[in-house]
Amino acid sequence: MRNKRQIPFKGKPRFAIVIDGETEFWYLQMIKRNERSIVVNIEPKIPQRKRLSEQYENVIKLSEEYTKVFWIIDFDVLASETKSAKAGSKPAIQSFLAYKKTIAEKYKNIVVIVNTPCLEFWLLLHFETTSKYFDTCEGAEKQLKKHLKDYEKTQKFYTKQDNDIYLRLKPNLANALKNAKALKLFDTENPNKGMSEMQLFFESNEFGSLFKK
Repeated sequence: MRNKRQIPFKGKPRFAIVIDGETEFWYLQMIKRNERSIVVNIEPKIPQRKRLSEQYENVIKLSEEYTKVFWIIDFDVLASETKSAKAGSKPAIQSFLAYKKTIAEKYKNIVVIVNTPCLEFWLLLHFETTSKYFDTCEGAEKQLKKHLKDYEKTQKFYTKQDNDIYLRLKPNLANALKNAKALKLFDTENPNKGMSEMQLFFESNEFGSLFKK
């Protein structure tokens, strides 16, 4: 394994964001499109091969090239992979927790973000104060549609010009940040709890006060 980067970064800060789903990619792209004053170059990256171990290796590699790397994980994916794992193989959740521990100990410019069950829970926090546990993303989507009745998990919905997902939710962003922080961070001892750590992205020092208005 490569050693963590020791040489300070120079020039414009660069963020790499490793994700395993298209919804996160579209959402982050809309932040880039709308927040032109951000001085950080945000580069969402969807790995071609999405195995957890390969994502982890990619995150470590990118940490040598970027100011900061965010690794966004949907916990429902880990839970599903753990249930379907072959007998004798290491459960995905156990592997993830080991990776998370190593990152916390050795890589200061990597931030791991967990959404339980998925990004839709973060979107839901724009409208509700809740810690309800949804064991599938479909459950979170159903609850979200009570507020966004036309919600679709499609590129067309997420990226519609002048009415994209970020613009629609931005008026409630402060509420989402408050709700997410109230839920605390991911608890390895109590993973079956609805929560989102997306505030770790929005409240990064490099963004200044942009998202705290």
